[in-house]
Amino acid sequence: MDNLFSATNLSKTFQLRKRSRGLGSHRFVKAVDGISFDVKLGETFGIVGESGCGKTTTARLIMQLEKATGGQMLFKDTDMTNLNSRATKKMRRHVQMIFQDPYTALNPVKTIFYLVAEPLKIHKVYKNKNELMEKVRETLNAVGLPSTDDLLAKRPDALSGGERQRVGIAKALVLDPEFVVADEPVSMLDASVRAEIVNLMLKLKAQRDLTYVFITHEFDVAYAICDRVAIMYAGSIIELGNTEDIIHDPLHPYTRLLLDAVPPLRPDKNWGNNIAKGEVAYYIAQPSGCKYQLRCDKRTDACSGDTPVLIEKSPGHYVACHLD
Repeated sequence: MDNLFSATNLSKTFQLRKRSRGLGSHRFVKAVDGISFDVKLGETFGIVGESGCGKTTTARLIMQLEKATGGQMLFKDTDMTNLNSRATKKMRRHVQMIFQDPYTALNPVKTIFYLVAEPLKIHKVYKNKNELMEKVRETLNAVGLPSTDDLLAKRPDALSGGERQRVGIAKALVLDPEFVVADEPVSMLDASVRAEIVNLMLKLKAQRDLTYVFITHEFDVAYAICDRVAIMYAGSIIELGNTEDIIHDPLHPYTRLLLDAVPPLRPDKNWGNNIAKGEVAYYIAQPSGCKYQLRCDKRTDACSGDTPVLIEKSPGHYVACHLD
């Protein structure tokens, strides 16, 4: 299967304010630290990790909402790492994003028609007002919303959280993109609505031949929708492989810890007492060697030596860990 997107040694460093408390003379944070992955045409590639691990920054780098500090990104073999504004606009005709918060992602003073029609107007991909209206109505119907005049005239505050997220999905899909980056699209929704949105995204993927990057901190959600997943910790990818392989045979202690948090996924498995000590280390003050070592109860002397790199342990299953 061909790659639609690939990232190689992708990095993003942020400069901190000089007066940031508790950070001493350190003034930089590596939010994304040299990650590499590819997204195959037609798949859903998941990025899983706890808050602050660099998932959203990765999404923003893909969308050119942030500029990469280092590395390279390719979309259909075209370098998209540091595009100018004109090239970025052209790229976004084919690459769109679904945002996490349905309550802040939509302009509260604009109507639903305006919000969904806006991408079409920006990219000028309609011939007349009738075609514009038809495309908006068609897309709203596709995401499970009525395309009535009443809904089109409403503003976001008149909708429920699930309805708002459906509008956000419609806004992302109205241009018929090939590649969609979904940043925690169900994390702020009720459990029953989450299942509806996940099922909707699966349906739309099949109907529209979409390719997704799906970002989440919830392994059960990743299990429901993702073909492959990358596990991120402190800006780095520490395990990568087919979702089923990682669920059934997690190799990194941190991955096992995440799986222990959702026992229904593996009722037949008990990975032991996987306890993470302390908190995630500041990116600016990482220890040498493995970033997870200060929290890992299985660490050895090797963990404070060289930084582990992703090694293929079985076909398509990679882990960055000194433990055998």
